[in-house]
Amino acid sequence: MKKVLLVLAAVTLFTSCGKTLSGGGGEVTGVRSVAFNEPAPYGMVLIKRGSFEMGPADKDSLWGINPETKGVSFDAFWMDETEVTNAKYRQFVYWVRDSIIRERLADPAYGGNDLFKITEDRYGEPVTPHLDWSRPIPWKRANEDEIRAIESVYTVNPVTGEKTLDPKQMVYRYEWYDYTSAALRKHNLDPAARVRNTDIQVDPNEVIMISKDTAYITEEGEIVNETITRQLSGPWDFLHTRIVNIYPDESCWVNDFNNAYNEPYMRMYFSHPGYDDYPVVGVSWEQATAFCVWRTNLFKESLNFPSGQAIEPFRLPTEGEWEYAARTGKNENKYPWAGDELVSGKGCFLGNFKPGKGNYTEDGHLITSRVGS
Repeated sequence: MKKVLLVLAAVTLFTSCGKTLSGGGGEVTGVRSVAFNEPAPYGMVLIKRGSFEMGPADKDSLWGINPETKGVSFDAFWMDETEVTNAKYRQFVYWVRDSIIRERLADPAYGGNDLFKITEDRYGEPVTPHLDWSRPIPWKRANEDEIRAIESVYTVNPVTGEKTLDPKQMVYRYEWYDYTSAALRKHNLDPAARVRNTDIQVDPNEVIMISKDTAYITEEGEIVNETITRQLSGPWDFLHTRIVNIYPDESCWVNDFNNAYNEPYMRMYFSHPGYDDYPVVGVSWEQATAFCVWRTNLFKESLNFPSGQAIEPFRLPTEGEWEYAARTGKNENKYPWAGDELVSGKGCFLGNFKPGKGNYTEDGHLITSRVGS
C-alpha cells in the first residue's frame, strides 16, 4: 500500500510540474502576481491623478510682477478627508502609554511578569523579544508591583494635586529604511556593480560616505537625535532611527494668544471628551511624522499579511500634493476655494485664522470647530 501511495504522490508531483511548465503552450504569457485586497484607509478620500500650475494664479497687486509657477503632475494618492482629531491622536498617545506600561510590567524592577513579553514562537524557537499586546493591562485588579508600573507613567502636580499623564515619558522610537539612498548606484555595496551600461567611470577604490540618522536617550533622560557621516559598510547604513516626544504642546493656547483667556483650553482641549472630534493642535512636524509611522504599523498589523509583505506607508503630503488637493486641480482660482472672497457666507475666514477685526463668533465658533463641520 505504501508503494502505491508513493507512486501516486510522484505522479501527482510530476503532473503538477508539467502543467506549470507547459501552461503557456510554449508562448510567453506572463506570470501573474498574487493579488490581495488592501482596504481603503479609514477616513480618507482618493485624490485622482492630474496636473496643475503650482503657485499664485494672479499678478502681484502692487508691482504687477508675474508670479513664478511650475507645472506639476501627480499620480493618485489618498488623503485624510478632515484634520486629525484629538481622539485619533490620543489613540497614538495611549498606545505609547500602554507600551511603556507593558515594558515595565515585564521589568524585574516592577515584578518582572514574563507573560507581557514574547520571547519564543509557537514552536519554542527563540525570537526577538517583543510585547504581547493580547495580554490586557490589569487596570482594576493589579498587585502592588503592577500598580507601581501603571502609576509610573503619571505625574502629580505638587501644587494643585492634579494627576495627569507625564508628557516627558510619552516617547516614541521608530526606524525607517531609506530605499532611495540604498538604490543609488554609487551606494552599491559591490563596487564592480556601480557601472550599469553608462559612460560614467567609477573608481572601485573610492571611499563612499553616507549620512545616517541615529537617536538615543542619555542617562539623564534627554533625547538626542543626530545625523552622523561615516563610510558605507553595509545595508544597515540605510536604516535610520528617530526618537520623538509625541505629546502635543498644550501650552500653545496661552503662548500663541497672549491677550486671550485660553487657560481652560490649555487644560482640557486635548483630554476632555467634549473635544474628541476637534482637530488636534500643538503638534510639530516631527510628531506628525511619528504619527504616520505608527499609523502605518497599526494598519499593517491589522491586515494579517504574510511576513515580508509590504504596503504603501502613511506619510505627510508634499507641498504640491497639499495645494493640488486644496485646489482640486484647478489653476484659474486666485485661492484654492471657488471665488476670490476671504470670508464665507457664514462669516468663516476661508484662508487665515482670525486675521483681523470682526465678530469671530458669527459662524458659531470661537476657536477651532468640529472637523467636517
